[in-house]
Amino acid sequence: MNARVPRFVAGALVLLILVVLAVLLIPPYVANWRLQSYVSDLADDPATAQQSPGTIRARVLNDAATLGLPLRSEDVHVAVSGGAVKIDMLYIVHVDVAGYTIDLHFRPAAGS
Repeated sequence: MNARVPRFVAGALVLLILVVLAVLLIPPYVANWRLQSYVSDLADDPATAQQSPGTIRARVLNDAATLGLPLRSEDVHVAVSGGAVKIDMLYIVHVDVAGYTIDLHFRPAAGS
């Protein structure tokens, strides 16, 4: 009976570590998903093609800031051509886990 206790404690410790990692890592992925959804809707909106690339970039940066994402102006590339809008970006989210930094690289894009 006592042999089960260390296994139970080890299993509970592993489960606790996985829960902590999930709590730290899931929010950046959810925020990226929301940004991707916003950018896709923006690129699909015909009115967006009438705006300047700078205005579109500012809208994307504003949404990213609202989501708490570390997106900089130079990370967002906007091309407007023939009524089509293409938006590409690359940003890195740093997550600190017990003295170790995990870099999550995200590359949302939309348009054609």
